[in-house]
Amino acid sequence: MSGAIDWLHTSTPGLLLLCVVAIALLLFLIIKVKLEPFISLLATSLFLALAAGLNVRTIVGTALKSSDSLLEKGFGGILGHIAVIIGLGTVLGALLERSGGADVLSRRLLKLFGPKGTPVAMGLVGLVFGIPVFFDIGIFVLAPLVYVAAKRGGKSLVLYALPVLAGLSMTHAFLPPHPGPTAVAGLLHVDMGWLIIIGLACGLPAFAVAGILWPLYIAPRVPVSVPADYVAPEEESRPEPSLALVMSVIVLPLILILGATFGTLILDPDRDLLSVLTFLGNPAVALLIAVLLAYYLLGVRRGMSNAEFSELSSNSLKPVGMILLVVGAGAFFGAVISATGVGAALAKSLSSAGLPVLLLAYVISCGLRIAQGSATVAIVTTGGIVGPLLTADGYSQAHLALIAAAICAGSIILSHVNDGGFWIVAKYFNMTVKETLLTWSVLETVLSLVGFGMAALLWAII
Repeated sequence: MSGAIDWLHTSTPGLLLLCVVAIALLLFLIIKVKLEPFISLLATSLFLALAAGLNVRTIVGTALKSSDSLLEKGFGGILGHIAVIIGLGTVLGALLERSGGADVLSRRLLKLFGPKGTPVAMGLVGLVFGIPVFFDIGIFVLAPLVYVAAKRGGKSLVLYALPVLAGLSMTHAFLPPHPGPTAVAGLLHVDMGWLIIIGLACGLPAFAVAGILWPLYIAPRVPVSVPADYVAPEEESRPEPSLALVMSVIVLPLILILGATFGTLILDPDRDLLSVLTFLGNPAVALLIAVLLAYYLLGVRRGMSNAEFSELSSNSLKPVGMILLVVGAGAFFGAVISATGVGAALAKSLSSAGLPVLLLAYVISCGLRIAQGSATVAIVTTGGIVGPLLTADGYSQAHLALIAAAICAGSIILSHVNDGGFWIVAKYFNMTVKETLLTWSVLETVLSLVGFGMAALLWAII
């Protein structure tokens, strides 16, 4: 018996077997038992730690001190990095949604592109508005605009809905401050500026194929009408914000973050200008500046009271708690994988098999996404598995960002009935399960494959 235990704890095959069993347990708890992903990840991590022979003090500390334990370091390390970013990003998105920024943006783009270019305009609305707004919130806000466009265009609702969905999904998958990319940046220690650059480089071509070309092909084959119970929303009594103001609030944090990244590359480290750019370009600081500006320019100046802002902030932050718990538990899972030696065993197996880490990251993320449906769970679990493989090989920030993009691309493949987003899309855009599979599920798969293809191409070039 002791020989079998030693084999599990010390040999490469034994450690890999433990990893496979842990992932199988995680999927069983989520899919069959239907436990919350946060609880499933936590339980699986503790199981793996104990099964791999880690002592209790290492896992949870002592009754008097637990700050050095894997549990607290795993949770605390990642949450200290992402909690502020996700929280501020959520409030910023809520302010933009309440201000009517989506209406302003859509009307201007529809006028610019004309009736024939309406699907492209709707895609750009989803793309731009999706930067600060969560995917499901984006659907709630933009669905009425899609209905109006479909009624005016007289064609299948699919032609106008899919571009918006592609824009929202691309930004949600590839760009901060959304939970998935923000979490994987922390897990892989990727600079946020590099993540934005690579995310755009991989995501924009994917959006063009999945959000523009695919809807033009599939819409005539899937006729869908606007919901019969749709009622046009009442006009907002408050003054409308300008397009320039809406765009400024959206892109300001991205510009500040990229300024810090490029400043680090080209400026003398001792220059005061670099210190200023570094401070302003810290993601938390950049988003705080954007939130304060949005609060004043889109809130106070348009008649929003402090009580309204407080209620808006509280309501928008309620869903964030579970997201943060899932990410923290995923980081703990990664810390356990590293401490048990599973990560080193996996790295050894990969090097002997010649399997590229970029492909491994994508395949694992795809498998987890298809099996249990949650993109966030797929990302944090894959990040926990892949992260320990990257510490010894000295990857550049660009390569780390490409690996992060591959994980994010895998996390959105083949949305189907185990994904909450699948049912939101079906409900809001009046589609049957079959129609949703033919349109939305394929869109997500195209978005994933093209996004990963761009990451692989850039990997070969950089």
